[in-house]
Amino acid sequence: MLRGLWTAASGMAAQQLNIDVIANNLANVNTTGFKKSRSDFQDLMYQTLRLPGATTASGAQLPTGIQVGMGSKPVGVERVFSQGDYNQTDNELDLAIEGKGFFKVVSNDEEVYTRAGNFKLDSEGYVCTPAGDKLQPEIAIPADTVSISIDSGGRLVAFGPDNTEVATADIKLYTFPNPAGLFSMGRNLYRPTAASGEAVEGTPGTDGVGTIAQGYLEMSNVSVVDEMVTMIVAQRAYEVNSKAIQTADNMLQMANNIKR
Repeated sequence: MLRGLWTAASGMAAQQLNIDVIANNLANVNTTGFKKSRSDFQDLMYQTLRLPGATTASGAQLPTGIQVGMGSKPVGVERVFSQGDYNQTDNELDLAIEGKGFFKVVSNDEEVYTRAGNFKLDSEGYVCTPAGDKLQPEIAIPADTVSISIDSGGRLVAFGPDNTEVATADIKLYTFPNPAGLFSMGRNLYRPTAASGEAVEGTPGTDGVGTIAQGYLEMSNVSVVDEMVTMIVAQRAYEVNSKAIQTADNMLQMANNIKR
């Protein structure tokens, strides 16, 4: 009975984490550039009462064994970098990445990466995130700029009052061998880790790197319907594990009452 109690308890703990991940996905359904997460689980060790293929006293071989599982545990929360929907804003500094790649910015003197392209201009004319983190390589827009054009290859051209070019720059994108291994810092920022590999600089539209769409924002890739279905499944799994604990408790109570 005690084995069943602990096994069901491990299932409840696993589903609690699953609900936490789903809740965070739903909370960020309207966050620009947000990538949903997915919980991964695996079963725990097994108590082996009889080995598969064991030989009986008569010399026969048993086709199956007796192994009793000890429950489940979470092994990872994976970030899913599938493409999000696009929202047309017509803002000159709103940029969406179509395909693979990240923008590089500097936050607290650290180079980090983001998919959110809702850029602004600071007091000095530098392109930066809403938190003030400057886009890398740094791009300064002159004060007399009237309009900004950015093509799919990341070429930025600023035009003055007489429609002449007053500044040009190239926006670079960065890819990783394993984006799921990036460390999530919050604020739409990611830090490279040993699991993600080093960032590889690329020109948009070349060597498998995504292109840039000006005047668009990539929205969250969270599907509310999918998350609601997953939440219902997790809730039912949590409920049935709690029922298993109640059943084991009732069986223990009956065993304790036999003597009376």
